[in-house]
Amino acid sequence: MSDTILVIGATGTTGSRVAARLTAAGHQVRAASRHGSPVPGAESVSFDWYKPGAYPGVLDSVGRVYLIPPPGDMAPAAVMLPFLERARAAGLYRAVLLGSSAIPQGGPACGVVHEALPGLFEQWAVLRPSWFMQNFTGAHVHAKSIEEDGVIMTATGDGRVGFVDADDIAAVAVHALTGEHAPNTDLVLTGPEPLSHDDIAAIITQVTGRTVVHRRLSYERMRDRLAAQMPLEYAAMLAGMDRAIAEGAEDRVTGTVQRITGRPPRSFRALLEQETRRTFLGVPMR
Repeated sequence: MSDTILVIGATGTTGSRVAARLTAAGHQVRAASRHGSPVPGAESVSFDWYKPGAYPGVLDSVGRVYLIPPPGDMAPAAVMLPFLERARAAGLYRAVLLGSSAIPQGGPACGVVHEALPGLFEQWAVLRPSWFMQNFTGAHVHAKSIEEDGVIMTATGDGRVGFVDADDIAAVAVHALTGEHAPNTDLVLTGPEPLSHDDIAAIITQVTGRTVVHRRLSYERMRDRLAAQMPLEYAAMLAGMDRAIAEGAEDRVTGTVQRITGRPPRSFRALLEQETRRTFLGVPMR
């Protein structure tokens, strides 16, 4: 049985962490990204969802795959399902898909791929994490507005979210990829507590010493702000997710990280405090 694990999006927020954990554990990893950027300990290959001519080489001797949908695509099933059918024919037997807590099986975007997985593979899992803590520390629009203006702008109002650390997502993904049996279910992943964006701003202020505030926008203003950086349809979907948060859709925590990994999920404050030897958002940590 093929034992190479293909990690798609291997230089991204979760893919890089999944690839690093797998290689550290001694697994044979093929790290796929659009530019084939080197990933320590892995075989790095170029991969583009929209260039199917390269699929056969990428799938050679692959038994398992970590799937990250093409970013910004409202209908990723159009490219993902043909790839997965070819993967199954090539001998791939387990697929782990990165989805979203906001998108159920059969829902829009990756929800269509989620619905198709059980019919394609006997072993599968869908990870449905809540919003990433790294949205406030990486290249996300929130991180940029914090760095430039000390502001987080959302249409979430007082709504709370069980923000989750990308390291915890990766830890669950590795278990789903390498465990004796795949969960064959969707796993909703959250951090240890639901936080509002006011709470997030207060924690960043306390830990970094830089004042950060949450500015509340209407759905329309949030949509238009995002539309300056991405297609309008995708901006409307994201702004709609903010509105759902305001209505309580993400105000929950689950025990999935603890159950799968054997340890509790990391809190947002702990994530920031572990950055004390680095510079966070241009401000030396206390």
